[in-house]
Amino acid sequence: MNKITYEDSGVNIEKGYETVRKIKENVEKTFNKNVLTGLGSFAGLYKLDKIDNPVLVTGTDGVGTKLLVAQMMNQHATVGQDLVAMCVNDIICHGAKPLFFLDYVASGRIEPDKMAEIVGGMASACKTSNLALIGGETAEMPGMYANEEYDLAGFVVGIVDEKKIINGNQIKPGDKVIGLASSGPHSNGYSLLRKVFFDSFQYKPDDFIEELSDTIGNVLLRPTTIYTDAIQSLINSIDVKGIANITGGGFIENIPRTLPTGLSAKIIKNSWDIHPIFTLTQKLSKLSDVEMFNTLNMGIGMVVVVDKNDVENSMEILTKSNQKSFLIGEIVESDIGVIL
Repeated sequence: MNKITYEDSGVNIEKGYETVRKIKENVEKTFNKNVLTGLGSFAGLYKLDKIDNPVLVTGTDGVGTKLLVAQMMNQHATVGQDLVAMCVNDIICHGAKPLFFLDYVASGRIEPDKMAEIVGGMASACKTSNLALIGGETAEMPGMYANEEYDLAGFVVGIVDEKKIINGNQIKPGDKVIGLASSGPHSNGYSLLRKVFFDSFQYKPDDFIEELSDTIGNVLLRPTTIYTDAIQSLINSIDVKGIANITGGGFIENIPRTLPTGLSAKIIKNSWDIHPIFTLTQKLSKLSDVEMFNTLNMGIGMVVVVDKNDVENSMEILTKSNQKSFLIGEIVESDIGVIL
């Protein structure tokens, strides 16, 4: 019987080494003085700056079935940004300063150029978020994934002084709700979006749609907005009472996560610019408003709650951070959670 090698089973070690060589430069551009190890160590070491009462804040997430759109279009850099954004946008809801990020990429067959494109997107997003990309894992898993398939997972660690944690406890009736604009669907609701556009109505990714002024593929692949700078600028100047990342579950599930018991957010639906991808999705799917707001972000990627006297100053700060924002509602006494 002839020798059976690891490569015969579908795993190419040399491709893994080549991938590391291709991503090394971009990854190490995210390092700062706190990173004590280089790429290739068994673990990433990160030295913490001194802080009075440090609390570590962690988050982990993936990109979901948006990856299938990236694979359909053979464009992979933007999903790297999606992965970082999905993780970092969660931890900044509690006032955390992001510190470092780790990634996990699993594929049926390692393609170094594709892996470099994905990780390059992550590295760029980490620079935007002031994050160090200090480690990761690239796994070749033939039999688990088809050759062209891959999946992503990310993990982020941040830090906040205990007395500065944002938890929503100080929110009261009369406080105002400010919405930060999204770039589109971000990375949620893609099973619905793929069902509507690609399965039910048979669009192709490169089909130009007049209502969108772009191809459906480009709109769906638009990367998730990273809100780190805007939120950090805001919490450094304003007493922000609550922050909600509008991800899976849309408005209905996520806004109540930052509200005390007995309070709800009354949202004025026509108070912001709704991206046409959402109106077109509702038109084609015939979903109700509640169903749409319970699945998609509807053009608002992040919500912050501030005192009514801080609204004008808050929106000026967000504008200076190049973040479009809208006054979209207020806090009222109610057990409903979200009132549309």
